Amino acid sequence: MKCPASDMFAISSMRLAGLFMIALFLALAIFAPLVAPHDPWETEKPYLPPSGEHPLGTNDIGQDILSELIYATRVSLSIGFLAGFLSVFVGVSLGMLAGYYRGAVEEVVMAVSDMVLLIPGLPFMIILAAYLSPSMYNIVLVVSLLWWCPTARVVHSRVLQLREMPFVEAAISLGSRDSYIIIHHILINSKEIIYAKLALSVASAMATEASLSFLGLGDPLSISWGEMIHFSFSRGGFANDMWWWYLPPGIMICASVLSFVMIGMEPERTHRTVEL
Repeated sequence: MKCPASDMFAISSMRLAGLFMIALFLALAIFAPLVAPHDPWETEKPYLPPSGEHPLGTNDIGQDILSELIYATRVSLSIGFLAGFLSVFVGVSLGMLAGYYRGAVEEVVMAVSDMVLLIPGLPFMIILAAYLSPSMYNIVLVVSLLWWCPTARVVHSRVLQLREMPFVEAAISLGSRDSYIIIHHILINSKEIIYAKLALSVASAMATEASLSFLGLGDPLSISWGEMIHFSFSRGGFANDMWWWYLPPGIMICASVLSFVMIGMEPERTHRTVEL
């Protein structure tokens, strides 16, 4: 006799490729001192073309571009992860409260999210970043202020669906605490959505940070990939067609954002049966 087993989530090849790419970026960031051929703050002759000693040449003050690119991985990933985790934490918390308690809490949270979604994102972030002092943590704060709303709305819809499920109604009727129901029943059954939104939020945060840094609103003391493109644009890299200065950080931004998007894709579902 055969009976259906519970659905199992298989890791798709696209998601596996995304995880592999992220693992490479994390390894590059962690072992930057071992991988970088030079000290990124060491200066030599400026504007050197690619060579055996400097595979990507040097910038306007003589720093090795490859070493700077490797160390910039730390800053870009740190901003992406911090902003992504913060925005998802706020979005999940508010979405859970709004969907579970309904009533006035739901109206307030949804009204605030509607108002934030109506604000033009990039212009508002440019104003905030220009008003605040240039800092990596200020960029994280600016990006997080606008990226919690999509997560809150998606989680709110999921909670509304789960709120009417028989196992949740049974837990309520048995007198279970609200915190227990939210954590052990609703949050657990929303984890796939939360994982996907987290990956997409990190990708969005990294792309937004690169945009702000390119506009000159990043922290000049914490060099990221976007900051490298900004310096290349403002210090003669584009004008002199020094592709080895601006193209590699652009490729790194695209590859990292793509890898997180691949992780955030809907996983493949497989239906299995069990022999009895």
